[in-house]
Amino acid sequence: MPTSAVRARKLLGSGKAAVIRRFPFTIILKERSSGEVQSLRLKLDPGSKETGMAIVNETMKVVVFAAVLAHRGAAIKAKLDSRRATRRGRRNRSTRYRGPRFNNRRRPAGWLPPSLQHRVETIMTWVRRFSWLAPITAISQELVRFDLQKIENPEISGIEYQQGTLAGYEARQYLLQKWGHACAYCGVQNVPLEVEHIHPKAKGGTNRVSNLAIACKPCNTRKGCLDVAIFLKGKPDLLKKIEAQAKRPLKDATAVNATRWALYERLQATSLPVETGSGGRTKYNRTLLGLPKEHWIDAACVGESGASTNVPKGMMPLVARAAGHGNRQICATDAFGFPKRHRTSQKSFFGFQTGDMVCAIVPSGKKQGIHTGRLLVRATGSFDIQTAAGRVSGINHRHCGAIHRKDGYAYQ
Repeated sequence: MPTSAVRARKLLGSGKAAVIRRFPFTIILKERSSGEVQSLRLKLDPGSKETGMAIVNETMKVVVFAAVLAHRGAAIKAKLDSRRATRRGRRNRSTRYRGPRFNNRRRPAGWLPPSLQHRVETIMTWVRRFSWLAPITAISQELVRFDLQKIENPEISGIEYQQGTLAGYEARQYLLQKWGHACAYCGVQNVPLEVEHIHPKAKGGTNRVSNLAIACKPCNTRKGCLDVAIFLKGKPDLLKKIEAQAKRPLKDATAVNATRWALYERLQATSLPVETGSGGRTKYNRTLLGLPKEHWIDAACVGESGASTNVPKGMMPLVARAAGHGNRQICATDAFGFPKRHRTSQKSFFGFQTGDMVCAIVPSGKKQGIHTGRLLVRATGSFDIQTAAGRVSGINHRHCGAIHRKDGYAYQ
């Protein structure tokens, strides 16, 4: 059962509990004769790049833990593209021909590309972890659906399904995500933002999403019916950025649409009751509660149960970034395909692996101090540590102490 940091320190100091896991920080009681636990609800806000997670006490209606899971779908796609280019180049050279294999490459029903399947698998990994660490009795998922036709052409017929209390929240939510919840012209945040036409409607502009931006009221008033090229005449860099941002493809919305039902089916297979809610309902709950825009806060506001959720002030989420488990490539190449170094098949050096979370206490020298972060090992024993402030190189292995073993994620 999640408890306060003060009580955890007292239990650890008195020897009644021990640390069983550092990320998320978890203690286990050595002796327990009686006591009850309260039911907890795990709430998810799946996204293309990040997924917000929150654990809510069903009795108190308060968030007791929050986390943000950063996906690595873009890195997976880049590696697949590199592998495809390498194989294509090998087929075109005067070397051993490796023909494409189609007969034994049938895709099963419900197949997803690896970059999308990764999002589903990592979320399910954390659902299983939380179910093991805490008494999770129910799950809530934001089953968001971006209507791509409606986004591209808001004047399409059949708009009655958007009428009601939540009217206008779906398209507006997409624009807020696309422009980073900031004014497209001045970059101000945490102020009321309005939907604005980049090319004014008075001069032939359309309602297509590629012609829509988010702007604060002063910028929207000053721009008026001016074209964006005239309005930003003295800011060529900003003009170029806005034009590029406006033409950005809808791949993030497509990724969410493609994985939402696959994730829902996997959650139902856990035999826990699953509550769903739309993205508009999440935005509606968060607006009524007066909460800022964060992935983990959106997760806490998912569904009907999110209408009365209490988020403690000053709460900070655990950030878990999917970092992978390395690769099996022995010969590393440069940008032109020529070998530049050879790796050893050994993974562990001096009891450490790349990906371990360590705390290094350096008593003297240029690197004197305490450094905590993700480890990069070398056979020489001179390690690098990726901390929140940056990368620290040349840390001797004798100064390192493991606080969390490699599990494919980097934590902050």
